[in-house]
Amino acid sequence: MKQTILWGIVGATMLVSSCRTHYQLTGIRRTRILVDSRYDAQPDAKAVAFVAPYKQQVDSIMSPVVGKIDHYMAARRPESDLSNLLADILVWGGKAYAERPDFGVYNMGGIRAAFAKGSVTYGDVLDVAPFENKISFLTLTGQQVLQLFREMARSGGEGVSHGVRLLIGRDGTLKSASLNGQPVDPQGRYRVVTLDYLAQGNDGLTAFKDKADFVSPQNEQSNVRYIIINYFREQAAAGRTVNAQVEGRITKE
Repeated sequence: MKQTILWGIVGATMLVSSCRTHYQLTGIRRTRILVDSRYDAQPDAKAVAFVAPYKQQVDSIMSPVVGKIDHYMAARRPESDLSNLLADILVWGGKAYAERPDFGVYNMGGIRAAFAKGSVTYGDVLDVAPFENKISFLTLTGQQVLQLFREMARSGGEGVSHGVRLLIGRDGTLKSASLNGQPVDPQGRYRVVTLDYLAQGNDGLTAFKDKADFVSPQNEQSNVRYIIINYFREQAAAGRTVNAQVEGRITKE
């Protein structure tokens, strides 16, 4: 036993000593390389040749226009035109599943890009909604809805659909909440549409963990990006440009 321990100590010592190096870190320097249109003037021939076989295929997927948008839209707390739009699109998407949600919730953290004014492509939607999130429907009691709104207040605001009105205090507490002009009934039951990621209680929205009557279609077309695309296409077919505004859904004192 003693011999085994001795050889173990010797082996460890040799391992440590073998990792030593005569090199020493004397300093750290860094720089930022701006990649912009300047590189388009004199493209690297080898890089262009390498990308060429893939470019046409990628462009054929990403370039088709799905609709138009009225103005530049980006997400920001406590409320933004883009987060309003996406939450409203979730509610709109309920009709394909025979659902009539009372309100929708779209997390700010799930919005990863902005929409520029003008034509919107498939690639633009993919930039805004890059994750494999599926549309989901669930039921909360009024008490649970109030808990959900308190959790939103602590985060500084999330995307909520038309009809929701929340007032957040300076200390991050929920001061008031209403749905379609009416106070939330603690004893009531409310149908909510959101992303499956949020429905599991992620991003601090733990009220969703106590959900009931949960419906979460898992086919590819239930991915939120396809629902956004279908909305844009429907609006385009009707000759409408997509629009959304900040309207006081979530305000701070």
